[in-house]
Amino acid sequence: MKKPTASTAGRLLLPRRTLLKGGAALGLTTLGAPFINRLHAQEAHPLAGQTIEMSVLGIAGWLPSSLGVQMSPLFAEYAKEKYGYTARFNFAEAPFADLFQKAATSLATRSQEYNIIISDSQWLGALAAPGWIVQLNDVIARNPELDIEWYSPVVVDTYMTYPDGSDQRWGLPQEGDTIALFVRKDMLEDPAEQEAFQQKYGARLPQTFEDFENLTMSEFEKVADHFTRPEEDLYGTAMQYSRVYDFVSCYLYPFMWSQGGDIWNPETGEVVGILNSDINAKAMQEMKSWLKYQPPGATNFGIAEEVDVFTQGKVFSAFQWAAVGLVMIPEQLQGKVMVVPPPKHGTGASADRVYTMGGQPWVLNAFNDDAHQRVAIDFLKWWYLPETALEFARRGGNPADAATLNDPGFDDINPWNRAYKYMLSDNRSRDFWHHPKYAEMLAVQQEGFSAFMTGQNEDPKAVLDYIACQQQQILSDAGDAPTVPDMCYTTSL
Repeated sequence: MKKPTASTAGRLLLPRRTLLKGGAALGLTTLGAPFINRLHAQEAHPLAGQTIEMSVLGIAGWLPSSLGVQMSPLFAEYAKEKYGYTARFNFAEAPFADLFQKAATSLATRSQEYNIIISDSQWLGALAAPGWIVQLNDVIARNPELDIEWYSPVVVDTYMTYPDGSDQRWGLPQEGDTIALFVRKDMLEDPAEQEAFQQKYGARLPQTFEDFENLTMSEFEKVADHFTRPEEDLYGTAMQYSRVYDFVSCYLYPFMWSQGGDIWNPETGEVVGILNSDINAKAMQEMKSWLKYQPPGATNFGIAEEVDVFTQGKVFSAFQWAAVGLVMIPEQLQGKVMVVPPPKHGTGASADRVYTMGGQPWVLNAFNDDAHQRVAIDFLKWWYLPETALEFARRGGNPADAATLNDPGFDDINPWNRAYKYMLSDNRSRDFWHHPKYAEMLAVQQEGFSAFMTGQNEDPKAVLDYIACQQQQILSDAGDAPTVPDMCYTTSL
């Protein structure tokens, strides 16, 4: 879902002055207003009078991660008033591709170097299986403030649950995220563009959120073709094809899932016969065909590269994570961008949209001493207060609780909020693998998908056969899948 590389991550984090300026534009006359002038009767607390130093490990250059620490002074004020202790926070970070290893290296020594970790959702199994993070069922039972009504079941499935389908909870959502379509509204509203499109295709350019809600990929392809003008250094769209981390996987999955494909059987661990289907092979070809509407070098595009081409006016649209909204719509594009649901795949009544979930959960270090664990739990209870969730949204974050998202004013806080909320449902977005072998399975997949998209291997079915066999072997070696069939002994990339 969703993630900056080591070389580009730094460009995704907004400078503080830009963030404050954006907050003012959203009507935040005083960022701390919901938290100031609030009198609490101080509760008896075992840490009263103490000072606790807390450390959060998060994603370098990723605004939603940094917001947790930028907002920590508000929690410190709250904790001082309500509980009588002083909490100080520091933030350690690493690019997404390196963050799991940084966390694992520390946790493997039973260290409490990082008291709270912002994890990718797919890491839940890898962090839970060795006993490195706290299973939260009992914590939630003892702290009803954490027994929250989430916006949809996909929130629980993505950010909280391992194994899939179980009732075991290991995380709580820090940042919800879905794929959205960012489009240049000013181009759509240009009368000359509307007339030219009508003449060429006998149809009108989509204008509203509802128009895009009903749009299929074949219909959107006409729009992308219309705005693809290499001679003007303008292209119709941008997607993510990069081999880095999970970029190409997250953007290929919607082509598969929306047309009835799947990637594995989580109950049996079988991958062969599921991932390497004709539906998925066709989906790979379709995603590759969209390169003709994208700028040169698109096979290397990740999050930051998409931000660059969109904000520089080189593409009409971009399939992008809602979490990147603040940097996708800088000052010069405000009022010129509309954020809408990404198109459906297929035609007629069978057309469907099932896109990849992004976002990250909070997880708690299982080796925290009692004091740090208590502050960590207090922090999470504060994080899900209605006023905190609203403040997070106002600063550009994506809460996932039902109360905040159902608030009548939520859609108007940020330009992407309505599309994010629309996609945050079981039938429109889904997550993938929470298995402890996630990293090994992903590495094989990224290698194979990238090989096809860059032309190193022109046969999508052969690529899928290779990935499926390798992934099932990984799961079989872990004792979580049948042995691979004989056909796998002759597959190669």
